[in-house]
Amino acid sequence: MSQQVNPRGTFLKIADAMRARIEADAGMTHLPSVADLMRDFGISRGVALRAFGVLRDAGVAEPVPGGHWRVLRGSDRTDRRPLADRIAEVFVNDELKVGQPFPSASELSTRFGVARPTVAKVLNKLEAAGLLSESRQGKPRTVRALPDREERPEP
Repeated sequence: MSQQVNPRGTFLKIADAMRARIEADAGMTHLPSVADLMRDFGISRGVALRAFGVLRDAGVAEPVPGGHWRVLRGSDRTDRRPLADRIAEVFVNDELKVGQPFPSASELSTRFGVARPTVAKVLNKLEAAGLLSESRQGKPRTVRALPDREERPEP
């Protein structure tokens, strides 16, 4: 019976090695390609992709178009949560009460750095959920209800 290398946890070791390279080289802006990792570490494509996933989840790297990965430094890190979650936090962060005007799609698109039509889709979903009033030209949306974030036990 031949001895086999246990692949379980290999991707974590590779992610740690990549993290060490990033910390050692302050000028590193991009990670090696999947093919380079496969060649350098003698691993499969799946293991390399899992290692990249660990770095993404840790906020150390992000995928960019073309199958490449960009290194994220402290100043590069941005909120990667879904836009709907970030906009829903506006109720709490802006301390909005029922009846108060909600920020416009243009204002929110500037705040979150996304296109106005993308924000409008999220606002329409909040409207459908009954949290915001219907949008009308020239009239701001108002808060109809506040999102319930607390888990309440059933009586």
